[in-house]
Amino acid sequence: MNGPISQFIERHYRHFNAATLVEAAEAYNAQLAGGGKMFVTLAGAMSTAELGLSLAEMIRQDKIHAVTCTGANLEEDVFNLVAHDHYERVPHYRDLTPADEQALLNRHLNRVTDTCIPEEEAMRRIEHAVLALWQEAQTQGERHFPHEYLYRLLNEERVKAHYQIDPRESWLVAAAEKNLPLFVPGWEDSTLGNMFVGHCLVGDLDFNVVRSGTEYMGALADWYLQTTMGQSVRECAESQVDTQTLPAKGGPCEAQGSTVGFFQIGGGIAGDFPICVVPMLHQDLSLECPCWAYFCQISDSTTSYGSYSGAVPNEKITWGKLETDTPKFVIESDATIVAPLMFAHVLGW
Repeated sequence: MNGPISQFIERHYRHFNAATLVEAAEAYNAQLAGGGKMFVTLAGAMSTAELGLSLAEMIRQDKIHAVTCTGANLEEDVFNLVAHDHYERVPHYRDLTPADEQALLNRHLNRVTDTCIPEEEAMRRIEHAVLALWQEAQTQGERHFPHEYLYRLLNEERVKAHYQIDPRESWLVAAAEKNLPLFVPGWEDSTLGNMFVGHCLVGDLDFNVVRSGTEYMGALADWYLQTTMGQSVRECAESQVDTQTLPAKGGPCEAQGSTVGFFQIGGGIAGDFPICVVPMLHQDLSLECPCWAYFCQISDSTTSYGSYSGAVPNEKITWGKLETDTPKFVIESDATIVAPLMFAHVLGW
């Protein structure tokens, strides 16, 4: 029996974007019910929007099996975890003058729309804690992905004394507890990424301490093939060559493991980076594997402006990312409104 939120959605969301939300949620559940997996991408400022309130439960209940996010979403969930009480909301942000903005800067408040992130309590506190991890890795000759340092930060409870929200409301805490596959392309375009580069430039660290975006793509390719075909890239290449089943340029095939759906929140690198793994495997490595088995995007991007992020799903067929019969949905709305409702419906709340 579905809960009150799902019942409300089912009764009132009958047309237009609202109807698409219901259809996409039902297809999401069908993907999972059929033994498939779901891959979620996070763009924008979803962590500062506190999407963790619903996203964390999706992760805990195995409704999400891997995530790609921006460096901002990776760190801002942790910023909120340790500094929530120091955030300031500016509901009249549309009325701010340049002088008002300068006053916020002078107070070390970094504004994201109507929400200001406090530099000292959030950014610097996490910088100091993660710097110790980076330095430990350098001393031990280790290299790790950006998210692995934050997983360790949380799992080792290095900042637990500073928690200001229930950790069950942090999606990264939920992900770290499960060691959820996580991919963060373009991590250098983030506050911690900038801080890391600064420490490297003054000689505190070596750049090699943090693994790169191209290595993330390689890890994603391995994860995708392990999930859908039960083999790594090397194993898949060797077995397909050995059995002489390899087509001239690769292509989709029946999954030997689980199919994977693609649920995209926003656009940008968080979505564009991971969805390309399928055509890369097909066209650049000539490997067989299934295409993405489901596609849904919550979008406010305008297709006619030549936007990759706003491209209609059928355009992705021409790139070898989706197939003609892949369930495809676009909900043109505000992700901070739509995503929690989608997740609530999938969870049966």
